[in-house]
Amino acid sequence: MTSRRGDAWLELVQLVAQVEADLGKVLQARHRLGLTEFRALELLARAPDSELRMQELAAQLGLNQSSVSRMVERLERGGLTVRDLCPDDKRGVYTVLTERGRARLEGARPDYSRALEVALEAHGGAKLLAARSAKAR
Repeated sequence: MTSRRGDAWLELVQLVAQVEADLGKVLQARHRLGLTEFRALELLARAPDSELRMQELAAQLGLNQSSVSRMVERLERGGLTVRDLCPDDKRGVYTVLTERGRARLEGARPDYSRALEVALEAHGGAKLLAARSAKAR
């Protein structure tokens, strides 16, 4: 037996998966970025001094330490980020957005926004978000 809340949750999870798959395809095809890489660049761009500790980046992305390290290595190979040691704690490692990374992010943002709107409309998320926004007012 299923519950209404459980059914709604499953529907929401499926919606998010479909939208994220669409976003990932657009970002990869047009900007050679995975969705998580795009989000990492976005988080770095919003952070003070465009840098975050690796642990903080992992937590904000919902990744484990190993996964975030591999992702940051890919970003570094592309010149989009660099690593820096924390001046107060030499064990602490930051990842820092480079100008090249900022330029890639800025180039990808308009495609991300358009793809998000298209995907939300295609998968029924636009109505859900509109209802959510109306409740928040």
